[in-house]
Amino acid sequence: MSAFLLLIGCLALGAGVARYAHPPIGLAQALNWWVIQIALPALILDLVPGLQFDASLWFLVLSQWGVFVGAWVLIAVVGAHLGWSRASIGGLILVCGLGNTSFMGYPLLEMLRGREGLSLGVVADQLGCFIMLAVGGVLVASVYGGARATASVMLRRVLLFPAFLALVAGVLVGAAGGWPAWFEPLLQRIGGTLVPLALFSVGLRFRLHLGRDQWQPVAVALSWKLLLAPVLALGLGVVTGVTAPVLSIGVLQTAMAPMISAAILADQHRLDPPLANTVLGCGILLSLVTVPLWSLVLP
Repeated sequence: MSAFLLLIGCLALGAGVARYAHPPIGLAQALNWWVIQIALPALILDLVPGLQFDASLWFLVLSQWGVFVGAWVLIAVVGAHLGWSRASIGGLILVCGLGNTSFMGYPLLEMLRGREGLSLGVVADQLGCFIMLAVGGVLVASVYGGARATASVMLRRVLLFPAFLALVAGVLVGAAGGWPAWFEPLLQRIGGTLVPLALFSVGLRFRLHLGRDQWQPVAVALSWKLLLAPVLALGLGVVTGVTAPVLSIGVLQTAMAPMISAAILADQHRLDPPLANTVLGCGILLSLVTVPLWSLVLP
């Protein structure tokens, strides 16, 4: 309950500060810098050395890739049939193909499944969703927004991302026996800043303006992200024999709200930013209900 109160409280505090307290310009960007460059790597370095890797972890990665590929196919087909613009199609692919598996995912997983679930969630986030952001996100921006990026640029973006470097370092440290006892509390304290600051930053950016012409695309996008994608991921896991907790964490990560960075990418490439931000805001609110419901039915 305390984790849920922290989640709601930080979101509400950020939204309240943004509306009534006139925060400094660039506050959200500054908080995001700390979260991505410092707190997230520290959390990964704390969690990953204790993670036991086995063959079933493929599900955590491929389920996230499947969400993105499925979103691209679904939105492209439905959008062409309903006459949506290419900008709207591209923006929707980004926000309903990429999940908020870190900023929202980490606190929700810790609340619902504890530290073990959070450790597995890191794998789904870094090797699954982040790689899809770095590779798939650039491809969508190129196809629908005119961006250009070479394979070497995308590879460098993945390999030099601080959290990915921390993931590799964490695996190596775990293989070597773990961190010294005196070093772990330092990582825990720094990594502990991720959840409140990330949620506060989400609250600062929260917007919800649903226009009449947005109902249809928003409904299609969120039906995929919050319902259909997790159902398909669950089916894949059951058919292939994946068991809990990997099955549960993989499905929960596919069910997370749309990714904030995906909406930012849509804005940068002019892929219907108003629609992308509306899907983001609605998805965050709905996921606070749907993700706990998914957790109730999963093993």
